[in-house]
Amino acid sequence: MADKYLVPRRLDDPELIGFWTIDEFAGLLVPFAWGILAQHIIIGTGLAVLTWFALRKAKAGNSGAKLVHAAYWYLPGGFLGLKATPPSHCRLLAG
Repeated sequence: MADKYLVPRRLDDPELIGFWTIDEFAGLLVPFAWGILAQHIIIGTGLAVLTWFALRKAKAGNSGAKLVHAAYWYLPGGFLGLKATPPSHCRLLAG
């Protein structure tokens, strides 16, 4: 008799779209869509492959912690809901 319940073997695997994680797929999709809309399909495809390769290399060592760190410090405060750090004169008062 087959088991009634299906237990996943790996719980911590990221969600995949095809062979790519969601961020890699977005890195492929955005330049490719730009290439189609701008009628530069070859350039868009090349940029998509370069973006995918760069994201893959950036995430390889420590699973994207450096990307999250860079996004926190270099993107504007309201971008994607990231909180801004307080100004330096207020940090001394915070303790």
